[in-house]
Amino acid sequence: MADSKPNLFSSFRTHDPRLEPIAEKVLAEKRLSFDEGVLLYRTTDVLAVGWLANSVRERLHGDLTYFNVNRHINHTNVCVAACRLCAFGRKKGDSNGYTMTLEEAWRTAASGYSEAVTEFHIVGGLHPDLPLEYYLDLIAGLKERFPKVHIKAFTMVEISFLARRAKISIEETLIKLRDSGLDSLPGGGAEIFDTEIRSVICDHKIDGNEWIDTARIAHNLGFKSNATMLYGHIESDEHRVDHLMRLRNLQDETGGFQTFIPLAFHPENTPLSHLPVTTGLTDIRQIAVSRLILDNFPHIKAYWQMLTPKIAQISLRFGADDLDGTVIEEKIYHDAGATTPQGMTRKELCRLITEAGRVSVERDTLYHAVTRTEDSFTVAV
Repeated sequence: MADSKPNLFSSFRTHDPRLEPIAEKVLAEKRLSFDEGVLLYRTTDVLAVGWLANSVRERLHGDLTYFNVNRHINHTNVCVAACRLCAFGRKKGDSNGYTMTLEEAWRTAASGYSEAVTEFHIVGGLHPDLPLEYYLDLIAGLKERFPKVHIKAFTMVEISFLARRAKISIEETLIKLRDSGLDSLPGGGAEIFDTEIRSVICDHKIDGNEWIDTARIAHNLGFKSNATMLYGHIESDEHRVDHLMRLRNLQDETGGFQTFIPLAFHPENTPLSHLPVTTGLTDIRQIAVSRLILDNFPHIKAYWQMLTPKIAQISLRFGADDLDGTVIEEKIYHDAGATTPQGMTRKELCRLITEAGRVSVERDTLYHAVTRTEDSFTVAV
């Protein structure tokens, strides 16, 4: 076992000699610096970067690749913000705006329950009129109707907004939601933490420091969460690395992040529609760099709804170990022009994973293995 790392380094090949000291650090399980992160974005040898990321992925997970059976619920698209990156949100009174009643939200959840979902993933707009009680009742009603389903709901941006509207602290808000049945939080709304970039793409949202602070409070209360980064718009390589470093620092502090999800920007139908879409090369590089910098994150997700199933499949050899879930319906990224299917069956996800030479593992939100028989399931805790 002692010779495994030297032998692995002897297999490393690159046409960029600047990557050799990085490879030595990665294979010795040493942390990469800011400048090394920038170099990973700028080198032309993407295959070498992918090889290194894959070595970390296989050290952590072998051939295992995770997915879950989930149901997305976007309860409202009415939003007080006017983010230039968003094609989903609508102003109050807009004819294309919608807000589900509690009964409609519960019915939406039930409509996808035939596959015995293990997770409800709930995010929406920052509605100017919905009181905190709506969200508490929404969660409580779902938990009452679907007691076995894990509820992952409300981004750090939404939590902060709800707290301000209710005129209570973020901690109090999270405790009330937890008492109603909230189990964990998604990772959206992080976008890019840099203040100048954020002022252009999402100036109506909380700033990067507030996102980090809200996540810290959630983690200290015992919540697990994910984290995201939106890339492929006006950010630089340095902005991406800075974003990843801030997440890595908070993970050192709290250990509350489960999964990092790089999100490719879809400019269609947004005020930034003049920007080009990301290329497959950019997408797989982002997956790989994320895996190499975020050495303390257990999982890196290739979000197939945004990347396309084919790029997500390739990503399983570039550092990703998770493909997200069956989804069934998702509005936010499809409103922005995503052309992927709204949902995918368990069988299709397993096929994608198997054809990539990996081993599929159905999981719950907390990465416990799920054993399924017909329309029921058991979770190995």
